[in-house]
Amino acid sequence: MSDEEREERELDLTSPEVVTKYKSAAEIVNKALQLVLSECKPKAKIVDICEKGDAFIREQSGNMYKNVKKKIERGVAFPTCISVNNTLCHFSPLASDETMLEEGDILKIDMGCHIDGFIAVVAHTHVLQQGPVTGRAADVIAAANAAAEVALRLVRPGKKNKDVSEAIQKVAAAYDCKIVEGVLSHQMKQFVIDGNKVVLSVSSPETRVDEAEFEENEVYSIDIVTSTGEGKPKLLDEKQTTIYKRAVDRNYHLKMKASRFIFSEISQKFPIMPFTARALEEKRARLGLVECMNHDLLEPYPVLHEKPGDLVAHIKFTVLLMPNGSDRITSHSLQELQPTKTVDDPEIKGWLSLGTKTKKKGGGKKKER
Repeated sequence: MSDEEREERELDLTSPEVVTKYKSAAEIVNKALQLVLSECKPKAKIVDICEKGDAFIREQSGNMYKNVKKKIERGVAFPTCISVNNTLCHFSPLASDETMLEEGDILKIDMGCHIDGFIAVVAHTHVLQQGPVTGRAADVIAAANAAAEVALRLVRPGKKNKDVSEAIQKVAAAYDCKIVEGVLSHQMKQFVIDGNKVVLSVSSPETRVDEAEFEENEVYSIDIVTSTGEGKPKLLDEKQTTIYKRAVDRNYHLKMKASRFIFSEISQKFPIMPFTARALEEKRARLGLVECMNHDLLEPYPVLHEKPGDLVAHIKFTVLLMPNGSDRITSHSLQELQPTKTVDDPEIKGWLSLGTKTKKKGGGKKKER
């Protein structure tokens, strides 16, 4: 085995140190999510809360591995986003944005942390109100949650990505909701937030993915977005896009000074992970990002919307496919929900009753670790 192969092998979940780094990143992002939720109040500015989430992740991850000889990269793996009501995802506004939260808003909070490139991401849906969530808002959140629980049980060695896509659509339909098109769940590796193995939420003629089988020691971010609408989101305004990722395989000699300045700043500060334009010098960023985008040096994470009045829920979690079963390392408990639908489908009930831990072959009881 070459050194490179050995290195590659040691950087998966067979290495206890790698598992520890994933779990440390998860612990930070779970706490960051709690902090962000505690800041979500009527009349709070979204940008201020996003900033607090990112600052918490930077500070907490910065305290880890301080005294190691080799410098370890760590910090925000995906900037904090708070997308409201019929907005699906990626709303992480610039400092000048005045958008506030209002009583009754359905919030989708999405964020990520990494330690040494080992990434933990999470998304959670919360309604800004006291007391239980009822009606269609409860349906859409319950649909996302049940679909996430089913996905957790089907993303396991030997199963295929299409098994998951079909199951989550069936779950959403049981709540009279749709799984939103175009959302991908990705395999993650060190410094790779969007690996090649993917689960497509809904297959359509425009979007197809290669069939793939899940394998032991892989890590996935499972991303579920449900809607009471058609599940066909639209980009309404490119100016709302503030999150980008450096396209590592692209190069181009930029003409404008502002673009070169911004691109050099991005390459130094955010060579691999997605980042928010808030972290750049705003005036120059506005000019420079356009040219960078025109030459495909950056991949945008657009802000997508369903129709006004449609309700959207988002649940995302990170799962480690360990030898003893699936380990979901990021999550947050939901508010009390009183959905209008109950799920009686025996197939869905069967999926939900599956365990997430693997039984060891052979007699004797499995030792608890």
